[in-house]
Amino acid sequence: MEITERVAYLKGLAEGLGLDTESKEGKLITMIIDILDDVALELQDHQDQIIEISEGLDAVSDDLEDVEELVYEDDELEDDDEDDDDDSEDCYATTCPTCEETVYFDESILEEGEVVCPNCGEKLEFDLSDIEECDCGEDHED
Repeated sequence: MEITERVAYLKGLAEGLGLDTESKEGKLITMIIDILDDVALELQDHQDQIIEISEGLDAVSDDLEDVEELVYEDDELEDDDEDDDDDSEDCYATTCPTCEETVYFDESILEEGEVVCPNCGEKLEFDLSDIEECDCGEDHED
């Protein structure tokens, strides 16, 4: 039973008791029941608004999902095109001796002969024997 129904039942009980609404006690009980009725109606209004907002949020979420599909589908197509162009470029990895995190870089950094660790900021100079070739198509974050 909802709150509004329970308050209506309480009103019916009070009327059935034949309370004297002119006495102090009768006035108090009548006032309490009226306040409960107002609170129950306002609560019902809030619940209705929550349902309405929730339905609106679901609609927006569905629309956003459609937009994300379009946007990410375009990104995937562009990434596929870029992958076709970048197949000749190698990706390398080394381990930072300071923080022991894996650092990934491409051939242009390799030509410079040094790389800055993105984790601790340590400047790494390396010889080619410490470098492992990796597949750039994989996620390099730990």
